[in-house]
Amino acid sequence: MSADLSRVETWIFDLDNTLYPAECEYMALIEGKMTAFVMRETGLARDEAKALQKSYLHEHGTTLAGLMANHGIDPHAFLDEVHDVAMDRLLPDPALLAALTRLPGRRLVFTNGGSKHAARVLERLEIADLFEDVFHLEAADFVPKPAQATYENLVRIHGVDPRAAAFFEDSERNLKPAAVLGMATVLVGAHAAQCSADFVHHRTDKLPPFLMDARIRTAA
Repeated sequence: MSADLSRVETWIFDLDNTLYPAECEYMALIEGKMTAFVMRETGLARDEAKALQKSYLHEHGTTLAGLMANHGIDPHAFLDEVHDVAMDRLLPDPALLAALTRLPGRRLVFTNGGSKHAARVLERLEIADLFEDVFHLEAADFVPKPAQATYENLVRIHGVDPRAAAFFEDSERNLKPAAVLGMATVLVGAHAAQCSADFVHHRTDKLPPFLMDARIRTAA
């Protein structure tokens, strides 16, 4: 049964592993760079660095936030280094382009990545022109999802009515603050079907067909 998103006027999308499939393993390249960064800055062995990386992700929302809080890392240097990876695993998807194009109203990207990374990925996917703006880590003053205040800042800065917005994410916990504000929430990815959280309103393993099948607002 298609999802009823007919009340949605603002479409908000996470970037990584949401606007492209996690199966391409592009994020694995970035995560490898993060591990190398943590190893160098802390002197830890690889396995210990990976464990710390995951711990910071869980406790602080991103590895970067944990490094900033505990090691005084310069966020700009970190983002420039870890996002300096080959883009060949990312390919434009005509189905995604068609699905996004049919959505009425505004489209925004809301990412825990930096501005340069977001711009590179959207250009590589050939969908940059479809989005009004990107709410990235710099815009969030480096306070990442799932901090509730960051969602509130997104809504305030971009004049979003949460009751007329939908948020698409591959991370279950990042959907809860959106639901608290009144947004419709959509969990994206192969793991979505196993999610039973009541703040997740819709689930899909593939974004383009979900968007194509959704019931959306029509012109008056």
